Amino acid sequence: MTTGGPFPGTWKPNQSSTVALFEQLRLHVIRLADSGALPPGTKLPAVRNLAGLLDVAPHTVARAYKELEAAGVVATKGRNGTVVCARDEREDALALAANSYASVAKAQGATFAEAVQLLAAAYDAD
Repeated sequence: MTTGGPFPGTWKPNQSSTVALFEQLRLHVIRLADSGALPPGTKLPAVRNLAGLLDVAPHTVARAYKELEAAGVVATKGRNGTVVCARDEREDALALAANSYASVAKAQGATFAEAVQLLAAAYDAD
């Protein structure tokens, strides 16, 4: 999956894949956004335009955009188009802390229930 120039570049979904076309597009946009190849504020092509470029039905692109918006990867601004969102630094920091805590809890042999109980107690402590 390569890109050549503006999104989508030379990338096309694999029509013979068992992965749904909208899912391939959704995953591709996420990879590009995570890598910085689609920086925050990048305007994505209109649904019909992108569908034509990718040789897929407009519904395929619309569904991918809808799911990307629900995940906070893009924001649709009506006639102003769909743009890539900035990653939420707060969420990233919390995810990093959660991963660290989960690793320590697992290494100590805590069950999921024990780890959650300890986290809840820490959260409620003053």
